[in-house]
Parts: sequence; C-alpha cells; structure tokens
Amino acid sequence: MGYIGGIIILLCINSIAVMGVSLLTGFTGIFSLGHAAYMALGAYTAGILTVEHGVHWFLAILAGGLLAMVVAYLIGIPTLKLMGDYYAIASIGLVESIRLILENWQSVTRGARGYPGIEGFTTLPVAVAFFLVMAIVMVHLINSRYGRAFKACRDDYLAASLLGYNTARYRVLSLAVSGFYCGVAGALLAGFMSFIQPVMFDMMKSTELTSMVVFGGLGSLSGTLLASVIITLVTELFRPISQYRMLIYGGVLVAIMVLRPEGIMGSKELWNLRRKR
Repeated sequence: MGYIGGIIILLCINSIAVMGVSLLTGFTGIFSLGHAAYMALGAYTAGILTVEHGVHWFLAILAGGLLAMVVAYLIGIPTLKLMGDYYAIASIGLVESIRLILENWQSVTRGARGYPGIEGFTTLPVAVAFFLVMAIVMVHLINSRYGRAFKACRDDYLAASLLGYNTARYRVLSLAVSGFYCGVAGALLAGFMSFIQPVMFDMMKSTELTSMVVFGGLGSLSGTLLASVIITLVTELFRPISQYRMLIYGGVLVAIMVLRPEGIMGSKELWNLRRKR
C-alpha cells in the first residue's frame, strides 16, 4: 500500500466520522465539539479486542462502534436536555474526560505512551467497503421518516414537539447513531495506524470534524463529504511544509466562511442537482 492508498484510506475514515457529526450537527441541529471521544472509544475497543483477546478485526470494529453508540446514548439522555451552546460546552467536557481516562487507565490503555501492536487490518478495500456501506445507509436514513424527524427537530424544536414528534427521543437517537459512525471510524483508524494514543483524539480532532461539516454546508451530506476530501487533502499534501500546513488549512476555512458562509453546498445535495437538470 503506497502513499496514495494511505491518503484514500484516511479520506474514507474521516468521511465516515464526518457523516456521523453531520447527522447530529447538520441534520438534527445539535452543535457538538466532542465526537473525538467516540472515535477514541472505538479505536481503543478495537485495539484491545484484537491484541489482548484475539477477536476478529471485523467483530472488533463493530464492537467499537456499538460501545461508542451505547456511551453516546447514555450520555445523551441527561445532556441533550441542554439547548444550543450549552450542549457544545458539555461535549467539550466529554472529550476531555474520555482523553484523561485513557491517559490514566494504565492497566488497560497503557496510558499516554500509547497502545502499540494493533493488527493492520484497515486495508484499502476494507476502508472503501465500510465507507460505501455506511454512506448508503446514511443517505437512506436521512431520506427516511427518521431523517425527516431529525430535520424537524433542527428547524423548530418546539413546533416539532407540538406536531407530535418525540423530540427528546429523536435527538438521543441521532446522537447514538452519530456515535456509532465515529466509533467505527476510530476502530478503522486504529487498524490503519497500528498504534494509538489519547492525544490523537483531543479537542483539536473534534474541532476538525465539526469544521468539515460547517465547511461543506449544514444539512448537506454530499457537501460534508466534499469538505472532508478537501480538508484531508490540504492537511496531508502540505505535510512536507509542516510549519505552514495549519496556516494554509486555516486560510482555506476562513476563505470559505467569508466567500460562502452557508458552506460549499449549503443545504443542497449533489444528486438532487443532477435530477433537476
């Protein structure tokens, strides 16, 4: 697997995580800065299961996603009573708490030194297959009655409640599915890197995921995926000039926010534009 193959795998992993964040932030209207925590849970679950217990990598990936989903659901029940910026602040506390637990639980996670020796199961076909399946599932979910309920919660939480939607249930469900996607992405990242550290899933990673959603357009899955490709390529292709890489990354984000505040696609989808033509 060469350099180009590695970039494509990273694109697939980031796109899976971003789809999860897009469901919660773009389609349900809940701004979050804590999804790196769910990636960390997925990564460490897959790593520990494959290294310590000899579990097959496919089952380990699913287990990582399911654990992240369960944790997201349990955390969502009390915290999603918070509205607007208050939940975003709570999510920051979540990602820092998970990171500190991983750093200090030496007997299980090996602490800040990192967790080495993970099987390199995330090959190019595996990453592409997971991405395609999860993208198809997400498109169908968004266009289903659940997707319409998520959008109703986003557009007007009170009006959706008056129309009979159990908005609390749908918000928690959106967070749980979002956590599953990020958990799977984290598990795939562990299989790609073969070594994970808590610092890989800090506040910066959460901000990167959220910025991709805003960059692509809130309420546009295709825009989010396009933004994931652009930002991943910018951060990777300019790695040789590492001292200027983050400057270029920030410049691209600022340029989009100034020239097109609604994001690349706004709330439109590429496939809908083709149908109209």
